[in-house]
Amino acid sequence: MPSLGPVILNVLTDRQWMWIASGFYVGGFLLGTWELVRRGRPSGVAMYTLIAVGYALQWLGLGLRGRAVGGCPLGNTFETFQFTAWSAVSLYLLVGVTFRSSMLGYFSSCLGAALTVLSLSIPAWDATRRTHIFGNNPWIEFHAALALFSYGVFALLALTSGLFLLRLFSLQSKRIGGWFSFLPSIMALDHIGLRLLQAGVTLLGLSLAVGSVYWLRDTGSVSHAKLLITVGLWVAYAAALYFRLRGRLLAKRFAWTCLILFAAALASLGPVDASRRTPPAAAVHTPRAA
Repeated sequence: MPSLGPVILNVLTDRQWMWIASGFYVGGFLLGTWELVRRGRPSGVAMYTLIAVGYALQWLGLGLRGRAVGGCPLGNTFETFQFTAWSAVSLYLLVGVTFRSSMLGYFSSCLGAALTVLSLSIPAWDATRRTHIFGNNPWIEFHAALALFSYGVFALLALTSGLFLLRLFSLQSKRIGGWFSFLPSIMALDHIGLRLLQAGVTLLGLSLAVGSVYWLRDTGSVSHAKLLITVGLWVAYAAALYFRLRGRLLAKRFAWTCLILFAAALASLGPVDASRRTPPAAAVHTPRAA
């Protein structure tokens, strides 16, 4: 997390910064929707700017939370949803210009808005904030952050899969005008999806490899439920990659598989968080702040 000045630290709380960030994500999505209806395409520069500002403010909020909890903020469901949204938007801001797809930005703003607003709207997800959950071990913290960043990769993969299905629908229904004309080509989306899947499987695999080093030393340090869920998710994505490379999972089936797997990944966040063993540092119960 970045170094934050004391003046900024005292302006707003971490959740308030995240609420403002979600507002910019929602603003980017609404602007894109308005431009789609009015002109048939989302406004790339304006929308990219709104997403970038929202990203910076969310980064600020996560940085504040990280300082408060003494590490990477991944101690409850709220924080994992926020970190997943931040990871996905990070990837879009890094590669979005290369893809030159305003539609990818439009759906990225939708994803960022959905995940941040959802997590902020359920106070129970943030009712307990655990501090020093990684026991001041930078490798365990790296393992957790890498795993959640891979979820961000899978989120962007789900977005490109959705765009692929839209492009396929436009071709099959012979609707190639209007905003459909601004969708990336089938070949480009397929290429992007494959690269994102490879990156996600690699990152999650590295995360599991780092975590396994410490798990083998103390097999009771991780619950069996968390272990089964995370390994099972990696196996599912790895199997999808294997069948994609073998040419047995292509086009529409590949896109739907990526969407279903990401839905499963999101659904796993709650059980994984609940299965964590409470670390030596006591959990901190916080009031239901806005």
